[in-house]
Amino acid sequence: MNLYEKLADEITQAVRHGVFAAGERIPSVRQASQQHGVSIKTVLHAYALLESRGIVETRPQSGYFVRDAAARSVALEEPRPGRLPAPPTQPVAAAVDVSRLVLSTLRSIRAHDAVPFGSPYPDPSLFPWRRINQYANAIARRHASWNLIDDLPPGNPELIRQIARRYAENGVPVDPGEIIITLGATEAINLSLQAVAKPGDTVAVESPTYYAMLHAIERLGMRAIEVATHPVDGIDIEALARVIAEQKIAACMVMPNFQNPLGFRMPDARKRQLVELLAAQEIPVIENDVYQELYFGETRPSTLKSFDTKGLVLHCASFSKSLTASYRIGWALPGRYRAQVEKLKFLNTLTTPSVPQVAVADYLRQDGYDRHLRHVRKVYRQQASIMMAMVQRFFPEGTRMSTPQGGYVLWVELPERVDSMRLYQAALARSITVGPGMMFSTRNDFRHFIRLNYSYPWTAQTEAALKTLGELVTQMA
Repeated sequence: MNLYEKLADEITQAVRHGVFAAGERIPSVRQASQQHGVSIKTVLHAYALLESRGIVETRPQSGYFVRDAAARSVALEEPRPGRLPAPPTQPVAAAVDVSRLVLSTLRSIRAHDAVPFGSPYPDPSLFPWRRINQYANAIARRHASWNLIDDLPPGNPELIRQIARRYAENGVPVDPGEIIITLGATEAINLSLQAVAKPGDTVAVESPTYYAMLHAIERLGMRAIEVATHPVDGIDIEALARVIAEQKIAACMVMPNFQNPLGFRMPDARKRQLVELLAAQEIPVIENDVYQELYFGETRPSTLKSFDTKGLVLHCASFSKSLTASYRIGWALPGRYRAQVEKLKFLNTLTTPSVPQVAVADYLRQDGYDRHLRHVRKVYRQQASIMMAMVQRFFPEGTRMSTPQGGYVLWVELPERVDSMRLYQAALARSITVGPGMMFSTRNDFRHFIRLNYSYPWTAQTEAALKTLGELVTQMA
């Protein structure tokens, strides 16, 4: 662990244990440098990391202060005062059957002209879809007929080159020959899982986990075992090690960057530790990194792939969350499983449509993707702060929430008496949608949790809807 990461972790623990209270000033850069015997540069790096985690904020001419929501959010997993923690239970592999719940929920969201707090999709108005459509139309006019052979797996060569260049520009060199273009990250995840496990196998996942991961497991007739996941540090590696020691695990599926629904950015030291644990047991890990570009800090986060020395990380990503959702362009970097994934891609869907691939490649080569991303990140960061403040204002005592470090979703724990499915129905009757917590697990652990989407513009209607939601929660509590 770097010195600045160690210092940032120490201050995070101090906030978690109430040493620094919400709104309280932490030591100045010079004071911290003297107290910890490190350079001012190291302290600045640590404080920047704390800002990116949402633990502290800067105030001009005043210094660094603990964010009001941080004292509640960083301890989301801690027992409440007067409540003993539940005894640890042995995780059990379970058959997965969440697709019907998710499908009915998404249909309800689509069928109602409602405030989209429950939507899993980002606000499309932030995306340059008109510009990309212009590229696509120009390509279609130039090529009356397209040679299908050109875009058989692994995909369009220019798009592959642009993706590899994107990684290289962000300090993560990859081999273009490893990249396989897919129909979004969902196909990349499904193909990767199919390549490393078979029906009946057990796959370890985070808890809570993004339901697309559970869909992939369900579709392939596998079983899921959920591993406790920390809202700041990510999957509990020690708990995962115990699971591996006691049960046969075919693969692990995680979202280390801005996990949906918790929103954390797993620290580099924990990423390295996770990769090393799985590599020692020769267990492949599927890394869902669809939110990699939507970070709130100064630098793009590292990936599990960057710590992989044995080809066991199958890295999956897409442009659906950062550039355009309508074209569904994703990719996989499957490591030692590349040949299997390429074959499965050919057998499953033959190709990914050509025109969208070339249109996205043209945009990446000729337009301001970085400028677009800077704007999106700024909007999401601002709207995350607004929604957290409004939840704190309108929701009842006993409500707690995560602190997203990127992405566009907020995970909210409601008072225990609140049933999120009842809340979902009551809110929908008032043209408000939420993501009920039961969608993110095979168990009933998250019955009183909801996921909220903050990517859409904050308006008077949005604020009124969140206030109404808070009133419903208060009534149910």
